[in-house]
Amino acid sequence: MIALTLAEVAAATGGRLADVTDPQAQVTAPVVVDSRKVEPGGLFAAFLGERVDGHDYAERAIAAGAVAVLAERPVGVPAVLVENAQTALGLLTRAVAERAKAVRTVALTGSAGKTSTKDLIAQLLERIGPTVYTEGSLNNELGLPLTVSRVEESTRHLVLEMGARHKGDIAYLTGLVRPSIGLVLNVGSAHLGEFGSKEGIAEAKGELVESLAEDGVAVLNADDPLVRAMAARTRARVVFFGEGREAQVRAQDVRLDSTGRPSFTLITPAGSAPVQLRLYGEHHVSNALAAAAVAMELGLSVDDTAAALGEAGALSRWRMEVTERADGVTIVNDAYNANPESMRAALRALATMGGRGPERRRTWAVLGEMRELGEESLDEHDAIGRLAVRLDVTKLVAVGGREAACMELGARNEGSWGEESVLVSDAEAAVELLRGQLRPGDVVLVKASRSVGLEKVAEALLAGGDAR
Repeated sequence: MIALTLAEVAAATGGRLADVTDPQAQVTAPVVVDSRKVEPGGLFAAFLGERVDGHDYAERAIAAGAVAVLAERPVGVPAVLVENAQTALGLLTRAVAERAKAVRTVALTGSAGKTSTKDLIAQLLERIGPTVYTEGSLNNELGLPLTVSRVEESTRHLVLEMGARHKGDIAYLTGLVRPSIGLVLNVGSAHLGEFGSKEGIAEAKGELVESLAEDGVAVLNADDPLVRAMAARTRARVVFFGEGREAQVRAQDVRLDSTGRPSFTLITPAGSAPVQLRLYGEHHVSNALAAAAVAMELGLSVDDTAAALGEAGALSRWRMEVTERADGVTIVNDAYNANPESMRAALRALATMGGRGPERRRTWAVLGEMRELGEESLDEHDAIGRLAVRLDVTKLVAVGGREAACMELGARNEGSWGEESVLVSDAEAAVELLRGQLRPGDVVLVKASRSVGLEKVAEALLAGGDAR
């Protein structure tokens, strides 16, 4: 972290020092909320959670090297006492961001693809300067401050993923750290139950571009009408990406190889270059274009951007992780999260990986429920089941309760599959089924909303040895 004395931390958070012998002692390492992750010189923020109270771990954090604890009550060790730890952490984040004058901040949001795109941007920007970026999907009012606290004097780029479950969430986050580049990927059905409509989601996502100053840049998806319309909501200069000709950064000649990895020609105002991605699925073309638009705004050349895209991999787990077992069974673990848009993209990638003709491999879609879809939930699950049939997926294994049953029924109604689709109750039942029926060469996609926990299926299949 950019160094702050305990006195400065107290001033920034509106807190007071307790049990502190040296107010000038400096916090130089990141803020953490897990005492096991404390680094020497860091700050431990104690939160009262549903299961544990962080205040109970204050002594352990100091013993591990924390300079002090950000706490809501005295803890018997050096502390900055505040009324509300979450509010204080936000105020501290703002203070750190104000000191990071040399840092260019990129913020991105969208209904699908945020984490994959964030990972791409981080890998591109690392080529031109030290870069701090959101780990995994820590994209809320707690995760963002933890990310910002990792900024150092040498940092040149800060890449922040921003999520929203309510109107005003992104406005709050951009109030802590003002981005110079704001990227909106898409507006889909994720959290439709919270916002009520796609227009409501667009209203919330658009808070990002509204936060940009006149000298900022809004990078918008020209292929998504709700995102394209956000150009009217920002004072910043607008750069469009997409596959249509109106986009300044676009893709031509998009192709997929036999493994489902896309290639295309990157077209920009500064020239063009061929790109071959290591990532799986055609949906990553849009993510790559978004990352390219951001990187080129920050000084990366067309050729270097194309080369970096070709070398970039997935930094976050359970997002189209492709692993081939010794017997030739391929497991695609995309179980981190799911919404209708990402589910469709994953199914199309699975179909491509299966191939065509006499060499076609059997494909299995092990799909769980998509949560937070509101009144559209049953229709959306039905549509996913029907899509699996239209894509000629060999077998659908729907996992879960009512929504999963609707998905499986949709498949039956679309194609009269008979035993080619099946409903099972949970991950364990899915594993038992697959272990008994998989054979060498099969491709298995595992995907569901995070709370379903279907990553257990992928992990069990990878640990279970060869197919029978």
